[in-house]
Amino acid sequence: MSTETPAVRKDDDNRRLRITLLICAALVLGAAILLYLIFSTEPTARRDGAVRQTASLVDVVQGEYGTFRPTIEAMGTVRPAREISLSARVEGEVVSLGDGFEPGGFVDAGELLVAIDEADYRIAVEQRGSALEQAIAELEIERGQQQAARADYESFNRELPPERRALVLREPQLRSAEANVESARADLRQAELDLERATVEAPFAAHVLDRAVNVGSQVSPGSELARLVGRDTYWIEATVPVTRLAWLTIPDGESPGSRVAVRNRSAWPEGVSRQGEVFRMIGELEGDTRLARILVAVDDPLARAADAGTPRLMLGEYVQCLIEGREITDVVRIEREYIRADQTIWLMADGRLVIQPVSIVFQDATYAYIDEGLSENDRVVTTRLATVREGLRLRVEGDEDATGGDVGP
Repeated sequence: MSTETPAVRKDDDNRRLRITLLICAALVLGAAILLYLIFSTEPTARRDGAVRQTASLVDVVQGEYGTFRPTIEAMGTVRPAREISLSARVEGEVVSLGDGFEPGGFVDAGELLVAIDEADYRIAVEQRGSALEQAIAELEIERGQQQAARADYESFNRELPPERRALVLREPQLRSAEANVESARADLRQAELDLERATVEAPFAAHVLDRAVNVGSQVSPGSELARLVGRDTYWIEATVPVTRLAWLTIPDGESPGSRVAVRNRSAWPEGVSRQGEVFRMIGELEGDTRLARILVAVDDPLARAADAGTPRLMLGEYVQCLIEGREITDVVRIEREYIRADQTIWLMADGRLVIQPVSIVFQDATYAYIDEGLSENDRVVTTRLATVREGLRLRVEGDEDATGGDVGP
């Protein structure tokens, strides 16, 4: 049984409370001392002064002054300058074909293509010849009869009216006999022409695209025999903007047309091209694009007389035409990628950026041709700048790292 009195218990509780408070006070004091030490030893930021700005490193080029011919780029499709669908003009059986008369073959002008059976036409020539000889004989007989009639008429020593006199002298019979001779001659010429047409020859030096007959085929007038295209020249029908036409030379009978380099980047080796010239301008715009159409003539398109390795043009091929434009004199030429917004260029003058407006005469796919605002000695900035403003400090490789002038906080 405990003998502890209430007074004793109360003293114990008070003692424990004081100990707890002392411990808490010590913890708080320790934390305060620690925070003081942390903040009192923290390094402080110090402004030493304004930061000097470094000049931007750029690349520069100079333009080229002189007289140039710009290059006008156009795309076009190869088409034949001459194309025919060869047809028979007489009927009969095909008895032979020419050696080169096959799809993909080459034939010369006047070379045999198709021979049609001539037997019937030779007989017709003989018949028409005999008919002509008979008509000539009848004419001679009639002339003899007319002379006899004239002698009889003169022996009567009488004058007759003109119409009766013509009948007595057999003038109508003579005209009829003469007409029969002319008709027989015409029939003979027709028979000879039909015999000649039984042999079909190439009308010009050609490339055979298609052949529709073979030995034994029966043909009639109008039957298709083959499709031929001239092999001496092909045309390229190209389209250019109407604004570019003034820079092209269209031949007028005295001066040749603009020279053209023809390329097919997808099919020909790099750097390989064919040469042609502007031949005609078609007086109608292309339907949807409203572009002008021109014809470029390329000689020997199948490279039959060219060096080995020269590419051949194929009908229907889509090619690039690089057309040499008219001369531009007294201009500075630079690459067109250096033209900035609003027809300006960036110049470096005295280590500073100058935004210079320029007058551009012409731009092709590669160059811009400038007649005002740029000289050949100006240094054109080619580097793209993140910040563009007039007077920005610049430097080029090899210069000392220029600083000063522009400052920041």
